Order: sequence, then structure tokens, then C-alpha cells
Amino acid sequence: MFALRGSEDLGIGDTEALKEFVTWAASHGFGAVQVLPVNETGNDSSPYNLLSAFALEPSTIATTPRVIPELDEVSYNKVLSDHNVRALQEGRVQYGPVKTLKNELLQAAFANFQAKPDKKRAKAFQDFQKQNADWLVDYSFHRALVAWNRTELVTEWPAEHRSPIAAQAWADKLDSATRKKLDLSRKYYAFIQWIAYDQWLAVRQHAEAAGVALIGDVPVGVSLFSADVWREPEIFDLVRSSGAPPEKVFKSDPFTEQWGQNWGFPLYAWERMSRDNFSWWRRRLRLLKEFFHLMRVDHALGFFRIYSFPWRPEENAKFIDLTPEQAAEITQGPLPCFVDRDDSTEENREFNRLHGEMILKVFIEEMGEHLLIAEDLGEVAPYVRPTLAKLEVPGFKIPQWERDWDRLIKGSQYPRLSLATFATHDHPPVKKHWTALYTDALSEDQKTRDAAIHSMWELMDFCGHPDIKLPQPYTEEIHQIFVKGLFASNSWLAVHMITDLLGTDEQYNVPGSAGDTNWTQRMNDPVARLNEVWAGVLPAIETAVTETGRRAI
Repeated sequence: MFALRGSEDLGIGDTEALKEFVTWAASHGFGAVQVLPVNETGNDSSPYNLLSAFALEPSTIATTPRVIPELDEVSYNKVLSDHNVRALQEGRVQYGPVKTLKNELLQAAFANFQAKPDKKRAKAFQDFQKQNADWLVDYSFHRALVAWNRTELVTEWPAEHRSPIAAQAWADKLDSATRKKLDLSRKYYAFIQWIAYDQWLAVRQHAEAAGVALIGDVPVGVSLFSADVWREPEIFDLVRSSGAPPEKVFKSDPFTEQWGQNWGFPLYAWERMSRDNFSWWRRRLRLLKEFFHLMRVDHALGFFRIYSFPWRPEENAKFIDLTPEQAAEITQGPLPCFVDRDDSTEENREFNRLHGEMILKVFIEEMGEHLLIAEDLGEVAPYVRPTLAKLEVPGFKIPQWERDWDRLIKGSQYPRLSLATFATHDHPPVKKHWTALYTDALSEDQKTRDAAIHSMWELMDFCGHPDIKLPQPYTEEIHQIFVKGLFASNSWLAVHMITDLLGTDEQYNVPGSAGDTNWTQRMNDPVARLNEVWAGVLPAIETAVTETGRRAI
């Protein structure tokens, strides 16, 4: 979402930009558009670090008078006059200034709504609050306390704010003026969600009218400081942090290479969740189902068993270059490991298999059959994919990772119930990967050179062009071979990242890294100019869509 540039761009992709993109995709024969998570995040720009599993990210709201009735032109222009919008529109997402701008615009809309409420709109807002009271009441309270304390770090809040019961007791003792201010703040955050929900429902309606399916994303975790943990800490394991084990693919920094990715999300107290039949998950999925036709399940491996750390990500640096024994001295014993159980025994493997199957059955019950896509990438246990096949849940096929001994498995041999893609947001785009291989193919070291050329050949062989001359740089010919090669696979869904579709090399995330530049990369061109800028590329892409039978009807 953040990468899109719409016609009324304010420094980040929003619902109107997504509508434009859906229209563009439909015009070229594509039948689906996949987006990253859209739930609200905190100061961390990662769309996977959620401040709420139910609230939608306010920065995705299109904040213009054309789409928000309460935001008049005078208010809109007055807010914009205090910001350098041109600077925000250029380059990467500047989350701080962009969120400040959008918040001021939403505050202006809310002030107008309060001053001159339209009866029909007021009734709609009231109905929204009633229909979503099961999460909205506590969320808006939590969000108001984030603003009150000027930090989302609940651990830095006073004791009387750290739980809903304590906070309510505190609020009940406030003087009338202060209480009125607090209640107005709570109403404001509910108002934001009403606007967001309304816009996202409109996006879905727009996609359906265009004949395009929206593929959403349900993240594996939520922030330790989320409204969900604040409200129901008993359904989380707050001792350990979730993550992923070391992988040879991801070597973004010394810690990730040595220990793996420490995401910092609390684990789930599955036994406690089971007591109410996983109500939290069911409510969460029902909400997302309102906006999306299909749902990617982030890190589906974690529902079988998940890798976890006995320390928070803020402490990662102290463990770099330590041996396990040295690390254990610091933690007083515990080390990163899989939980609830590892796969060291047949009994453990069967326990993990049944656990993952149980959770995914809950997901299927809420979403419906064949509407889930399991992101099953990483250290995949041998029981995961057979379980997904049994449940008829498609998993991912990354061609360069799908091997049959010494060569890549042909796309024609992929199971129909799968999603094929060369890369996800966590991986270098195809152009970047190919360019790195080409550089190695020119190396003076024969072993490096031969390995790179062989990798290039494997990819061209997968795409149906084993006889192409190699090595060669990334050209438009190579680009189109990749585009059509993936579409030709037997997978039900073949999804190119927008970078791979257009043949560019921007990367949106570097796993294991954090900082001001991660999750900030945007598309170079506005959606409205894609046809013009890529006029020399799009006809061949459309031909590939048609010739491989992928064109949406």
C-alpha cells in the first residue's frame, strides 16, 4: 500500500491509490491484486508490527475532501499550507511527517463532524460503534492512552493505565473537564476507524466491479504494546519473542545470520485461546474477510511450531558473536528454540502437525474453503506441506527453491493448489537477483563463475528457454522470459511483485533489519502514468497473460 502513488498523493499510498491500481490491473487482464497487511501499526514502519489486530492503519485513509464528506476544502487547504507536501510526495515514505499531516486532516474532519453533524452520517457512525463494540471500545481507549502518554510503550505508562480495568478506574476519578477531553479523544479514534472501514469496504466494491480479487495478509503476530495485549494479556505468552531460525537466504546482518530473525512479537497462549474456541482469531478473520476475497496467512509455519527468543530485539546486539554457552549465561539458561515443541522426536512432530492442522481448520471455518494461502517459506518441517494439501490450502512455490535433486522442478509439475512467485517483499526482486548472478558470472574465480552461470541457466530452463546464451545481463528479453515463465506454471495463482512485473529493482524490505529506510521504498511512477511510462513493456506482458490462459474474464 505505502508504495503506491495516487493522483491525490500525500506521501503514501492510500485507498484511492489502490482503487486506481485495481483499475489499471483489470485493464491489463490481471485477476488479482495482493497487498501487505493493512492493520494499524505504531512507530515501527513495518506493516507486520501491529498496534491492533482489528483497527486499520490510518495512513491508508484517503484524506481529501472528495472522499471524506466532513473534510471541506477550506479545512483541507489550511492544513496543507502548513506542510511541504511536494517534499512528502518525492522519494521514499517519510512516516513521521506523513502521519502528522494525515492526523491533522482527520482531526479537521472530526472537528467539522462534531460542530455540524449530518444526521445520516451521525447515525452511520453510531451504528458502526455498536457493530464493532467488541473491539472498538477497548481499542479507542488504548489509542487515547497512547496519545495521552505520548508513547505506545505501555511499560512506560503509569500503573493506572496498564490495563483496561485500572484505566477505567482512573478515568472514573477524573474531573469533568479532563474526562470530557479523554472521552472526546476516544471518540476521535473510533471516528478514524469508521472512516477507514468505510473506505476499505469501498475498495472491495470497486475491485469486485472491476473483476479483480483482493488478496489480503494476516500477520503472524501483534506488537507487545498492542491494544490486543493490553486488553487480553492472558491469551499471549509475554515471556518469549517470536521469530525465525537462521536461513542461508537471509544474511542482512550478523545477528540474523547467527541467530535468526527476532521479530519481538509475543507468542500465543494456545491452550488459553482454545478455551473460548479461538474467539480472538475468529473475530480477527471475520473482520479481514469484509475487505478481502483471499487471505495470505503470514508465516503459516508458526502455527505448527514457532521459533522464539528468550530476549527482546532491543537486546540482540549483546548476543552477536557469542557461543550458545555464553548466551545461556546471560539468559540464565534459555536459548532460541522452537516452541511448543521441537521436531526432535516422532511424538513431537505429530504434536506439531496436529497443532497446525487444528489452527488452520479454525481459519478455514471462518474464511471458507480455498480462500486461504499459506506462506510456507523458511525452514519447512516435512509434515507442513502434506497437511496443507490435506486441508486444500495452497502454499507458495518459489521456483529457485523448488528443487528435484540437481535441477529446478518444472512449473508444469506444481500442484494446482499453489501460488507461484519468484519473490516476496522479503526477497530481492528478480532484476536485482539476476544482476548479482551476472556479476558473479564475470568473476575471475571459476567456481563462482560456473555456479552463477548454472543458476542463471536453471532459471531460464524453468521459464522454458534452456538454450538461451549465458551469461548475459538483465535485458528486456530476460524480463519477458521471467514474466511469461511464471504465468506458464500450473499453479492456481501466479503472482509477480510489481517490481518483477515491470522489471525494476526496488526492494521493500530487508529481513532482520530495522531503521528509517526499511518499508519506505515507493514506486517511481504514479499509477496514472504507468501506461505511459511502460508503454514499451506492457503489450508483451498482456500477450503473456493471454497466451498462458491467465487473463481474467
